[in-house]
Amino acid sequence: QVQLAESGGGLVQAGDSLRLSCSASGRALSGHLMGWFRQAPGKERECVAAITWSGGNTYQADSMKGRFTISRDTAKNTVYLQMNSLKPEDTAVYYCAAVRVYRPGYERVAREYDYWGQGTQVTVSS
Repeated sequence: QVQLAESGGGLVQAGDSLRLSCSASGRALSGHLMGWFRQAPGKERECVAAITWSGGNTYQADSMKGRFTISRDTAKNTVYLQMNSLKPEDTAVYYCAAVRVYRPGYERVAREYDYWGQGTQVTVSS
């Protein structure tokens, strides 16, 4: 089992930056894939970025590149999501997720992930 706890969300203005943290506990994360997802009201959950715990390989849709950066600190068992130049359309609940066994090519697919945090709200005002 892996327990995930997100933090760092809040209310910001358009153009601001925010860094989310995901603290992981439980089993060792070696070999796991970690992901950040978001879900706005009435919309499907979408992947912001994913990263392999061991090698640090990242996966991101082109629409998410440039303003969102995922990273991890293996010593702190923490995954980060740096968000810059935030826009009102970035308003959503942001979730951290993890999976040990996944299919190559499906790194950005939510149903591939086994463990989820409770989420942290990010609200961007215009």
